[in-house]
Formats: sequence, structure tokens, C-alpha cells
Amino acid sequence: MENRSFMAQWVYTDTVKDHFMNPRNIWDEKEGWKADGVGEVGSLACGDQMRVGIQVADGKISDIRWLTYGCASAIASTSMMSELAKGMTLDEAYHLTPQMITDSLGGLPEHKFHCSVLGDKALRAAIDDYLEKTGQPNPYKGTIARIICECKGVTDVQIEELVKSGECLTFEALSAKTGCSTACGKCRGRIIELLEDYKHIYAKD
Repeated sequence: MENRSFMAQWVYTDTVKDHFMNPRNIWDEKEGWKADGVGEVGSLACGDQMRVGIQVADGKISDIRWLTYGCASAIASTSMMSELAKGMTLDEAYHLTPQMITDSLGGLPEHKFHCSVLGDKALRAAIDDYLEKTGQPNPYKGTIARIICECKGVTDVQIEELVKSGECLTFEALSAKTGCSTACGKCRGRIIELLEDYKHIYAKD
């Protein structure tokens, strides 16, 4: 029974298999498709790297393309993300979550959930890039922040930006910079978990 339960964790849904075997909106660089904004996350050193390009019209994502180096879950997740994002407003697309992607796929094995995180991060990075290139304000970044350390008011977005910049790549560095987990300490486990996730996403080759 235990063996069957373990094997069940490796079973992919038909939707995941379909998006892996027949991925949508792949970025074929030979077709000359031009992106208005490009986002890239991940690292080949960590096994997954992803690039997402978007075209924007009337405040909506009119078209989207992507390239990824990774496992079946990463490919299927990015394919599904691209289908969901197309036609969304920038606001809606910025708030597209890994859980929404995973739910649309009918679920992923628990140890593969991080693959869906890459897609939403790359999409947000592409929107950030588009807004910066066109000289528009970015009203979205602050709306996705969640407080991780309540005692010091440190958010996941703060932690993400510090890891992304390379300024804080250890728990000690994060704690010294932000003061996180220096009061009650209840957030330590969650902060370490986030730190490892962001290092996986933004690690340099």
C-alpha cells in the first residue's frame, strides 16, 4: 500500500501530459516575433531556466511566447500559464498565481510544485520590463506582497528583491539587513524556505 501511494505521487494528469507533449505558445526565434516586454528567471545551474515574452495592446496581454529548459512539469506549467495569461489585463496577469496554474493542470506532484512558480515569476518580470521600457508606473508590485515577519513587517517581496539582486543569499544576511526573525523567531522556517525558493529561481550561472 505504501509503495502504491508513493508511486501515485509521480502520476501526471492528462492535462499535464497534453501540455508537455503539445506545448502552446512556444517562442520560435526564427519567426521574428517581437516582444514588448521580456522576463527571465531561473538558472541552468539549478536545472530550470525560463524566458517569457509578452505583447501588450490596450492594457491587455495580446500575445505571449516562452522558452524553458526544465522538466515536464516546468514545460507543462509554462504552457498552461501562457494560455491563461493571454487576453488578461496586466493587473490580472500580474496576480496569476502558481496555485491557479497548478489547479488548471489538474494538479502536480508535490515535489514539482516549484516548477509552476517559475512561470508566474517570469510573467511578472516581463510585465515589469514592459512598464519600465514604456515609462509607465508599476502599481502592481506592492499589491502582491505578503508579510512574512510580522514583528518587523518584512514581506516576501522584500526578501525576493534582496535575493534577486544578490545582496542577501543567506538567512544571516537577510536577518542582518531586514531584522527578520530577530524578535519572536516564529517566521524563521518560512523565511529559510522562501530564501531557498528564490535562490533556485534567481541563481546566477
